Amino acid sequence: MSKLRIIYPTCDFCNDELMQTLIEKTNVNPSEVGDIVVGTVLAPGSQRASECRMAAFYAGFPETVPVRTVNRQCSSGLQAVADVAAAIKAGFYDIGIGAGLESMTANPMAWEGDVNPRVKSMEQAQNCLLPMGVTSENVAHRFGVTRQEQDQAAVESHRKAAAATASGKFKEEIVPVKTKIVDPKTGDEKPVTISVDDGIRPNTTVADLAKLKPVFKKDGSTTAGNSSQVSDGAGAVLLMKRSVAVQKGLQILGVFRSFAAVGVDPAIMGVGPAVAIPAAVKSAGLELDDIDLFEINEAFASQFVYCRKKLELDPEKINVNGGAMAIGHPLGATGARCVATLLHEMKRRGKDCRFGVISMCIGTGMGAAAVFERGDSCDDLSNARKVETHNFLSKDSR
Repeated sequence: MSKLRIIYPTCDFCNDELMQTLIEKTNVNPSEVGDIVVGTVLAPGSQRASECRMAAFYAGFPETVPVRTVNRQCSSGLQAVADVAAAIKAGFYDIGIGAGLESMTANPMAWEGDVNPRVKSMEQAQNCLLPMGVTSENVAHRFGVTRQEQDQAAVESHRKAAAATASGKFKEEIVPVKTKIVDPKTGDEKPVTISVDDGIRPNTTVADLAKLKPVFKKDGSTTAGNSSQVSDGAGAVLLMKRSVAVQKGLQILGVFRSFAAVGVDPAIMGVGPAVAIPAAVKSAGLELDDIDLFEINEAFASQFVYCRKKLELDPEKINVNGGAMAIGHPLGATGARCVATLLHEMKRRGKDCRFGVISMCIGTGMGAAAVFERGDSCDDLSNARKVETHNFLSKDSR
């Protein structure tokens, strides 16, 4: 796998530079790619699908390479990666790209059009329309996550992200992009190069965050400071059969081991990772204690703190380079971004870090998670699993 992410203020063609860089860095022939799957949430589906097809042409892919989009809300980027991995495993093709993109500044998070009146007759259906911040308040209230715990989690996210940026940890995974900023008052355009996450606030303190008023509930605890940001961004992951990667002499950063998507109560959608992570880990034939690193999306501090406590995870293993409260959560891109961040960190840690997990909650009440193994820590036999049944044995062996 090869992984990159991009920080970009618009999404019309934001994937073209990203995918072009992905191909250039790996020297893969674009015509060999069997499919490009892009996770995206907010833009109209037909428009975004066309944009992604156009972006592929701009990136140098021939007309023979197909493109499609996928939308499972906040897990769309990870779903794209999982879809490509599944297609490769099924033998549909040998090489594919799982990507994600979002422009939250260009596409509003608002319901467009009328809602069927029947929705009001079913509580779960109606709860699918709850603002995400309200579900955050529900998690905090129902499970006793305090305002101080949330603010402290936000401070830690910014601190770790700032340290990672200062030490250059993100340079390998970020694709700098030249673009322009338009002054809304004068219309003047200023050329800029975006090369770092601009939402990180290294000097944030608990005292500062305590001054912020709750946004979704008068006496609530969810604020702008302990929630993820409105962000633009994109990420891409190149996947292929191991034998093909070896033949091409490519560095294998990670191995896709398992994926799980689960459903939870829409009113407390933030608990999704607490259900999805055990499911994905079990599917990989592992235990939670086997996991060395976790990237759990910080949609809101309330749900992040709850999931960490519910699973009794070691804080030293989670979001070691910060999370969405500092870096941002461009909905469709988050899954691919987390893959990039996780596998580069696993590479840096080497033999002390074999397995990693990515997970996020999903609007309308779901959770998703995937297990990855460090690319150089396995061999052809590592896919073998212990067989729990003896039904295949002859009678003489029983």
